[in-house]
Amino acid sequence: MMKEKIAIIGGGLSGSLLAICLAKRGFKIDLYERRGDMRKGKAEAGRSINLALSTRGIEALNKVGLAEQVLDEAIPMNGRLMHSIKGELTFQPYGKEGQFINSVSRSGLNIKLLELADAYENVTIHFNHRCVNANLDQNIAIVENPEGKKIEVKADIMFGTDGAFSAVRTEIQKTPRFNYSQTYENYGYKELEITPGPDAKHLIEKNALHIWPRGEFMMIALPNPGGSFTCTLFLPHEGKISFEHMETEEQVRNFYTTYFPDALKMMPGLVHDFFANPTGDLVTIRCNPWVYKKFVLVGDAAHALIPFYGQGMNCSFEDVKELDEIIEQHYPDWDLICDTYQEARIANANAIADLACKNFVEMRDLVGRPDFMHYKHVEHDLAEHYPEVFKSQYSLVTFATTPYSYALAQGFKNEALINYIIEHKLESELKNSDVMLPLLKDFLG
Repeated sequence: MMKEKIAIIGGGLSGSLLAICLAKRGFKIDLYERRGDMRKGKAEAGRSINLALSTRGIEALNKVGLAEQVLDEAIPMNGRLMHSIKGELTFQPYGKEGQFINSVSRSGLNIKLLELADAYENVTIHFNHRCVNANLDQNIAIVENPEGKKIEVKADIMFGTDGAFSAVRTEIQKTPRFNYSQTYENYGYKELEITPGPDAKHLIEKNALHIWPRGEFMMIALPNPGGSFTCTLFLPHEGKISFEHMETEEQVRNFYTTYFPDALKMMPGLVHDFFANPTGDLVTIRCNPWVYKKFVLVGDAAHALIPFYGQGMNCSFEDVKELDEIIEQHYPDWDLICDTYQEARIANANAIADLACKNFVEMRDLVGRPDFMHYKHVEHDLAEHYPEVFKSQYSLVTFATTPYSYALAQGFKNEALINYIIEHKLESELKNSDVMLPLLKDFLG
């Protein structure tokens, strides 16, 4: 048993995974979660959005032996399937044949992580305990228990994994030279559902992420076991077409009849879900440093992302994985551990935040345009014909563990290359290595 006592504030995905990793190393862990035990009740309404598990997240789950179990229950998604207003379908593969991302339930995954954490004798989980303050100089978190009493939690190391609106980060923000930015999109999201067909069959293609791109707004749908799809409507908060003009049942029905007629036929609970489920906000949070004395930020507490590259959970899990590996390398020097951790992660978190913002425009507006689909065809052919030299930015992010910062930089080079090929009408030469290899070398180095 390691001598340090560790407190983790926040029992969501990254907090529960971190508890397992540290428990495996023999630390004494106290995990504090503001919500009740989700194993005993339903997930919060409108907050169980499906997640896209990809390589980075799978690697982290492998460390604790959960990857195979999670993937057994996941649904592979081989690409995007776009729905036009007229109901026409266009498919864009995510990568090469055999590459896919995985639709998983947020609450289901969180429950598996909590169950595994709870199985360790050196982990104690405190539900309904909300962090309200912290004394950063004395390694103390002030936590409110279910009876409303404020108690002091003292630990040798404190990890803040309490989400985008982290109480731990709020205290660190008060320290000198702390850099922080919070950027809201003028968009909200609403969780809805496409119901199963007869015999619990999926009414639309099961192994795809469905997108209804409509320029300034969109809807997506991810498959669930049992035949349903979790849908998410992304719509401006204000404006001509926005949530502020969705106040009556008639307005909601008319909106879906106009813009999502094919989906409407499969959503008998649309009106109920629309008004019963909350409207969420989309926020990007960046900060620096992630460490103050013995307090360390992990996951969304350090870098909340908008969800348009499917990397929020994967990035947070990669935080935990790399932190665990750094502990293995440098323990018991916690100062070196913390410095190495934030140096390794901050630039990459900023890079994937930039990519998520860029991908939002792509998903809601560009994916249905002929010029964009032509661009993607050229990109796909380059990756297929020259796999050792050319990798798409999406593949670098989703099907690899190369740093996000590298994927961001490489994406700009890829764009310049593909635009050159299209501009000079070289598509017919894509299989001609005598033409393409010198171009690849010039643009990609």
